[in-house]
Amino acid sequence: MTENIKILEEFIKKESFAGILLIIATIFALFLQNSGFSSIYTDFLHTHIEIRFGDFQIAKPLLLWVNDGLMAIFFFLIGLEVKREVMEGSLSSMSQIVLPGIAAIGGMVVPALVFVAFNQGESFAMKGWAIPTATDIAFALGVLSLLGKRAPVSLKIFLMALAIIDDLGAIIIIALLYTSELSLTSIVVALSAVFTLLLMNRLGVIKKAAYILVGFVLWVSVLKSGVHATLAGVLLAFIIPLNSIDENGKKFSLSNEIEHDLHYWVAFMILPLFAFVNAGVDLRGISIGEMLTPVPLGIMFGLFIGKQVGVFGFSWLAVKAGIATLPKSSSWKQLYGVSILTGIGFTMSLFVDSLAYNDTQIYHYADKLAILLGSFLSGIVGYLVLRKV
Repeated sequence: MTENIKILEEFIKKESFAGILLIIATIFALFLQNSGFSSIYTDFLHTHIEIRFGDFQIAKPLLLWVNDGLMAIFFFLIGLEVKREVMEGSLSSMSQIVLPGIAAIGGMVVPALVFVAFNQGESFAMKGWAIPTATDIAFALGVLSLLGKRAPVSLKIFLMALAIIDDLGAIIIIALLYTSELSLTSIVVALSAVFTLLLMNRLGVIKKAAYILVGFVLWVSVLKSGVHATLAGVLLAFIIPLNSIDENGKKFSLSNEIEHDLHYWVAFMILPLFAFVNAGVDLRGISIGEMLTPVPLGIMFGLFIGKQVGVFGFSWLAVKAGIATLPKSSSWKQLYGVSILTGIGFTMSLFVDSLAYNDTQIYHYADKLAILLGSFLSGIVGYLVLRKV
């Protein structure tokens, strides 16, 4: 139990500081895109990178290497965290999972309905209905950490558990909705890789290199299959053994070791880099009129209004119905403040946006600016509400 608390505290500290780096990366990207360095920034995003082995090749601009490649590592880490929390952490019992689980459902359903209300009947615009359903755990925990002891640990655990379940929802949405034309050959290779990984787990293989090698084959095959490549990371995470025995007969967790090794890279490099290449919104080409069109309005109101109404409303119903209880030592006002913080969609919302609209910029960056504004407003208001509690 003590070990789990230490892991949780370390997780919160890393995510909190990562939120600060995300802010810095975002501001830097906005500065470059809206200054005389705009062309340099754009050329950097479209730097052509190619990996070739004979006739086999993967050729993408840097932006897609980050979104399809590095984000697969991010989702790999998410998968490891989900597995740990479900097996032995804050989601390991029904009493622990009920409130954040119900709150997460509300936090996905209501924002989606808000977006649909603004964009109903517009088939292309409707592809973005999932954009305001996401919560950026790094940013949200970062804001919550600024409150120090004003925010009880139980509230941080609630937010973390909710965000993890939120990420699971995002994974399912990506798998079901953002899949292009499928390649049967690549799917067969991917399934073969999954079978190999399962066999390795069953046989007690504990070499990280072995899982990484087969995992790379899985990522390439999923990338080529038409299913989004980030799902390869989740599949690999779920298969890597949580509890193993080493050559000396001692128990250890290969999954937790890899999670610990990756967390610094993801928190301090991958997510800030993702923010840097995706948050460079050209503000010079966006008018107030464009921001008042259905898609930006659906995103902003979905994040700022839909999220807090969904999370707090579903939580209130669950507690009043007697199927859940408030987080220990927390009040309704504190829960409401945290509900507002869940509207910080940022990285996850930007990621879903890039999948939904395929970075076509058909909305002239208004959709991305809406994500930044909705997230910023949720962070500021949530912080002020919690500070006054």
